[in-house]
Amino acid sequence: MFELVFTRRFSMAHRLLAGESERCALPHGHNEYVRVSLRATQPGALDGRTNMVLPFQRAKSVWHQFIDNHVDHALQLAQDDPLLGWFMQHEPQRARRILVTPGDPTTELLACLLMAKLNAFLAADGGVLTCAIIEIDETPTNTIRYSGDPLAMLPQPRPAGQCWWRRADMTITDT
Repeated sequence: MFELVFTRRFSMAHRLLAGESERCALPHGHNEYVRVSLRATQPGALDGRTNMVLPFQRAKSVWHQFIDNHVDHALQLAQDDPLLGWFMQHEPQRARRILVTPGDPTTELLACLLMAKLNAFLAADGGVLTCAIIEIDETPTNTIRYSGDPLAMLPQPRPAGQCWWRRADMTITDT
């Protein structure tokens, strides 16, 4: 089976409050790579004419716009992080650049959120492709890889239709 594989780099900052690492409780950043593997939802033989599942440009353009213009240089905070409230009160224009997560914004959670978002984009484009695997290189030596249904792994903090990761738009927050 063919897979279309794309890699994109982005910079981010986050902090983790619920875990055991005091170092991660302070805002800090990473330069990350996200790699996605897309598969046809209805695999078939090449057609003898175009001989592709979907043109690369069509398959990756919305995803790359999302990563480049919304995820890159976004601050990632849990929905109950006090910093999110501070930004909403004191710098609401910047709060839109905060990627809000249900619980600590770990790399594992981010992988599932981004995979769900990509699948929403792909479904809106006709559902020819689906994301089979997502990998995020958090550091040069630490990688998270996920395959499966990301929605089954995500916490359900509110009605599903209200979650930014289920919508085929460029949002990274529901606040």
